[in-house]
Amino acid sequence: MPAMTEDIIWNAADDDHPARRASQRSYAAVAKKDLAQWLTVYAEDAVLEDPVGPSMFDPEGKGHHGHAGISAFFEKAIAPIESFEFTINDSFANPGSNTCANIGRIKTTFPDGSHTTTDLIMVYVVGEDGRVLSMKAFWEPERTMASFTPA
Repeated sequence: MPAMTEDIIWNAADDDHPARRASQRSYAAVAKKDLAQWLTVYAEDAVLEDPVGPSMFDPEGKGHHGHAGISAFFEKAIAPIESFEFTINDSFANPGSNTCANIGRIKTTFPDGSHTTTDLIMVYVVGEDGRVLSMKAFWEPERTMASFTPA
């Protein structure tokens, strides 16, 4: 099991599956808001969809492509946030596969102390080198915004 921190709580199955480990590295980099570290988790031609489909971060719903697209997403969706708290309650990674699906919740706290909670499923596909080729986060922006709690 990875070291648990106040920002990442892993209540799920855990082993040395490459997609599961990549997801954990991704959460750690986001929690630290470290773009350089986050990009090391992703292949140069990776596609990130967070959330899947059209959203305030991706109006056309085509995903963020390559390190340039992922960096732009980071600047828009991650950099302005004060803190992230990840709680992963389940993780499915079939041995011999290159994919895992994590079920969890992310608490997002804004600089003024207000926050939202996002319940979601995140699916990671990794390449031979263990870097993420595809990440799809399934969540509903309206549900997240309904959870908005003022400071």
